Amino acid sequence: MKKDDFRFVHRLRVRWSEVDMQQIVFNAHYAMYMDTAIGDYWRHLALPYEDTMRALNGDIFLKKTSVEFHASARYDDALDIGLRCARVGRSSMVFEAGVFLGGQWLVQGEMIYVFANPQTHTSLPVPDPLRHCLEAYERGEPITRLQCGDWAQLEPLASPLRQAVFVHEQGIDPALEWDPADAQCVHAVLCNHLGVAVATGRLLPSENGVAKIGRMAVLRRLRETGLGRQVLLALVAQAKARGDREVLLNAQRSAEGFYQGLGFVAQGEPFAEAGIVHVAMALKL
Repeated sequence: MKKDDFRFVHRLRVRWSEVDMQQIVFNAHYAMYMDTAIGDYWRHLALPYEDTMRALNGDIFLKKTSVEFHASARYDDALDIGLRCARVGRSSMVFEAGVFLGGQWLVQGEMIYVFANPQTHTSLPVPDPLRHCLEAYERGEPITRLQCGDWAQLEPLASPLRQAVFVHEQGIDPALEWDPADAQCVHAVLCNHLGVAVATGRLLPSENGVAKIGRMAVLRRLRETGLGRQVLLALVAQAKARGDREVLLNAQRSAEGFYQGLGFVAQGEPFAEAGIVHVAMALKL
């Protein structure tokens, strides 16, 4: 087993509390490491776990875990947990895991989950959308689909996401969130394999060759997974295609580093907008 065998790899660092009297990781913690990787695996597939299971009218329950040890990890080691869905049966899903320290293979594991009714705990067939998502990802296929279009086309997808992020999470007045500009904008929406919008943004009409991007939103549980980057780059490409020479946006201060990483430069002093501190940023095209 090699780390390159896995498309998905989760990194974690061994904590002091996980080391036993032999000064090596206590064996039971490896099962916890694999379980932690499972949680990140769902995020990596753009599937927020609770929302996804609720939409599929079921949940997954662990039936069996097996772990085989080859070498030990120690305090402060940075471990890579490779994880893959090896097989999807009628109601079961088999995941294989490998724990690596650099190029050294330490532990292998297998976890068997069953899709079931969360009230009765009776097994159910794995829903086709979930089956197709898992199999497509392990084949190396994209796990999201990007759409660009007008508000009439994309409002049913973008509106619930913006409501969840800006109104419910950030407490912005709905009267400030929705404006007539939506009808004039190019919108980008990124959907997961189940057709649920997970990231969105809009590009306002050009003014003298200057574009402006706004309403950038990513589902809270899926942030820092690259989804916002896909939407932003799509909107920048739209601006470039229509001949704009510069893109402006007002970034929330908490997201300033994200935009800087994609070439945007802060301009002027921070300011408050809708009760949240922002900074103006620009990107030359």
